[in-house]
Formats: sequence, C-alpha cells, structure tokens
Amino acid sequence: MVGLARAVDDVGSGRAALRPFRAFLALVDLVVIVWATFGAQVVRFGIDGRTDVAASSDNFSVSYTSFSLGLAAVWWIALRFHGAYDVHLLGHGAAEYRILIVASLRVFAAVAMLAFALQVDVARGYILLALPAGVIALWAARRVARTWLGRRRVEGDLSHDVLLVGECHTVGHLADTFATVPEAGYRVIGACTSGETPGIAGVPLLGAEREAARVAIELGVDMVACADMHTLGTGGLRRLGWALEGSGIELVVSPGLTEIAGPRVLTRPVAGLPLLHVEAPKFDGPRLALKSTIDWCGALVLIVLFAPLMLVVAAVIKLSDGGPVFFRQQRVGLDGNAFMMTKFRSMVTDAEARLQDLRDKVRDDADGPLFKDRDDPRITRVGRFIRRYSIDELPQLFDVIAGKMSLVGPRPPLPSEVAQYEGDVGRRLLVKPGMTGLWQVNGRSDLSWDEAVRFDLYYVENWSVAQDLIILWRTLHAVLASKGAY
Repeated sequence: MVGLARAVDDVGSGRAALRPFRAFLALVDLVVIVWATFGAQVVRFGIDGRTDVAASSDNFSVSYTSFSLGLAAVWWIALRFHGAYDVHLLGHGAAEYRILIVASLRVFAAVAMLAFALQVDVARGYILLALPAGVIALWAARRVARTWLGRRRVEGDLSHDVLLVGECHTVGHLADTFATVPEAGYRVIGACTSGETPGIAGVPLLGAEREAARVAIELGVDMVACADMHTLGTGGLRRLGWALEGSGIELVVSPGLTEIAGPRVLTRPVAGLPLLHVEAPKFDGPRLALKSTIDWCGALVLIVLFAPLMLVVAAVIKLSDGGPVFFRQQRVGLDGNAFMMTKFRSMVTDAEARLQDLRDKVRDDADGPLFKDRDDPRITRVGRFIRRYSIDELPQLFDVIAGKMSLVGPRPPLPSEVAQYEGDVGRRLLVKPGMTGLWQVNGRSDLSWDEAVRFDLYYVENWSVAQDLIILWRTLHAVLASKGAY
C-alpha cells in the first residue's frame, strides 16, 4: 500500500496537460496554412492583381481570396481528420510528419481533380507555390514544437502515466525501453506483476496482474501497458479491457516482437483471432537498387559540395606534422569481405604501434570487442577537431562511390572485432557498412557495445530507403551537436 500511495502522488494528468499543447499546435498549423495559401496568392497575382478563378461557364466565378479561404479551411480540417493531433503520435516517430505530407498531398490532389471535373481554371503557379511552402512550413513548425515537447517530457512533464502489467522480466524490459526514449511520452508509474519477484529498478510494484484494473482506476493513469499476454491469457486480457471500460484508461499490448519494425508486421484476423504475420527481411530487389542509386548519386553530390573543405583539411593535416593526409585501415564489409577504408588522419603517425600499450592501460574499461578512449593521447589537435564534427569521415564518400560502403548502414567493423562476434552479431555483415547509421544518431561513441549492436541489428532487419533518408537528416543534427564524438 505504501507503493500505491507513493504512485498516487506521482501521477499527473498527462493527457489533460496535452490539451493546451494540441490546441496551440492546431492554431499554429492554421496560421501556417493561411500564410501559405494567401502568400501564394500575393506572390502569384500581387495585392491588386487577378481576383477571379476563371470557369468554363460565364455564370460561375470565385475570387482567389475566397478560394484561398476555402482551401485553407479544407487543408486544416484534413489534418485533423488524418490524426495530426492524435496524442499518441505527438513528439515521437515519423508518423506525425507522414500525416502532414499525406494530408496535404490528398487535399491538393482533390483540388486538381475537382478543377478538372468542373473545368475550373486554377493557376498552376498558385498551386506550385502554396503546396511546397505549406508542407515545408508545417514540417518546420512541427519540428520546433516536437523539440519543445521532447524537452518537457525529458523533464517529466506532459507524458502519459502508464501502469505496466505482465511477467517481471518482460515488464522490466518494457520499462527500460520507455526510459530510453522519454520524449515518446510514456512515464511509468508502477507495475502489477505476479509471482516471487525481486522488483524492478525504479518501478514500484503495486499488486498482482489480476489487480491491474483496480490499481489503474485508483491511480487514474492514462494507460495500462501489457508487457506480454502469456501470463494473462486471452481471457484475462479481454476481462482487463472490460474492467477498464468507461474509465478513459487506454489498454495497449506489447506483442513481444522485439527489434521488428511495423512495416514487416501484418495483422490478419482468422476466425476472430488476430494473427501477426512477420515478413522476412529482404536484402535484394528494387529497394536495394534504389538504395544503391541514392548512395552513388548522394556521395557524388556530397564530394562536389565538400571538395573545398576536404582540400583545406588535407592541407592543414599535412602542414601540422608533415605526416600522411589519409589513414587507410582494413575493415569488414558486405558478406564478410575485407576492404580498405579511407579517412582523414586524426592521430599521430605511429598510432597503430601504440595501440596495444593503450589497450593494456585501459583493459578494465574495455567494452566488448570495441576499443574506445575518450582521452586517447594519440589524437592530434587537428584530429580532435575534425573528429568532433565527423570531418575525418568525409573521404569515405569515395568508398561509397566504389561500392564498398553505403551512406547509411552498420558501423564498419575491424577484422579483430569480427573475429570476436558471437551469436547473431554476424548479421551486421548482411548489408554494406555505412558512413552513418542508427548508432551515429543515437549516441555515437557514447553507446556501449551492446547498444551499438542492438541498433545495427535493428537496422539490418528493418532497413528501408525511407528510414535511410530519415537517418541522413538526423545525422546532420548529431554532427552539429557533436555529442559522443571522440
């Protein structure tokens, strides 16, 4: 009862607290849409320019001001109907951005079809200005809002209060998962689990699984999350849902398909039984061809873009100590094939000869096969700067052009690391290593060996071109923040 009393004190009103934020977000979107539509009108026709939309009939015309008002209203309503303000999507994941784009494209597609059907002449320049301006501005506004919301959630505010239910170790795993992404907005208040359990770090145990509904209602949480269904059984899960009816408390279930992304999971009901079909990961076909094309074209564009910077860095490295500009090292790539990876030299010229002595000194701090030292004495002053902003990795663009690496993929391992791979870790070699990846945008060198492996395996199992583009965008932020770079 002490744990329950403490949990009651901790419970906030996460869903209720989000209402002002959702209202503000909707208002911002409306302002952005009005700016995009009327801005396009002014740019295309001027303040005193053309005012009517021409039609096939002389009896029908409408001013562009009225048209812009109607388009703005429909656009804003479409965002609401598509779930742009759904509390479950706010602040985390790509679905929020996808809704903005899909809703906007559908609105303008509908406008184009209606204009064709009614033979109404809507200026193409107006449409070509309003659509991209609106989408980009909506994305930018949502990005700012998500950043603010994420910071508040990290501080413990504006989150959904969650009661976990299930077997102890699965509940602990789900609690750890929520804790790693506080910006997703799931704040664990307590857990209901059965059996002789030692407890879960930082999570008060508030009762047995069969008491979950009573505890959730007494606490007034926003959500009950079942970490597994095996201990409850289908009947127990159904009864839990019935017990929560009318309370306003949501019930969510983790299916236990760890490290498998949604696009690989299909739900198909069979005689009232929902079956989850898990598709096997694919490493060939048109998607891989598209990824390779993006790699080659993207690397070529980046080489041209960063050529002046690379020339300056090369000159500074050469002038600093007279040593070689580049550092080439054997790495292991696709299907275990070795290749020579090229980077700007960031260490002293005899760095490899001094490696073993350094390993011996920090042996107690070793983290798996991966050697890391935040204060590595072999790094030069120039090297520390170019490492901080990942400038030393720019020559890898030529390895991408040569087909040895990808722009996005697992971290390229050393042969000595691969020799120590155990179990499933070798699946990292099923795709080309990348200049950046989930490890880069989620902590870089601050990640432990186990965390780096988990991110790499998740990427291998669930890679997609869309995810690659998202990672490339997030890499820009990670590099500028320079967190975990050493």
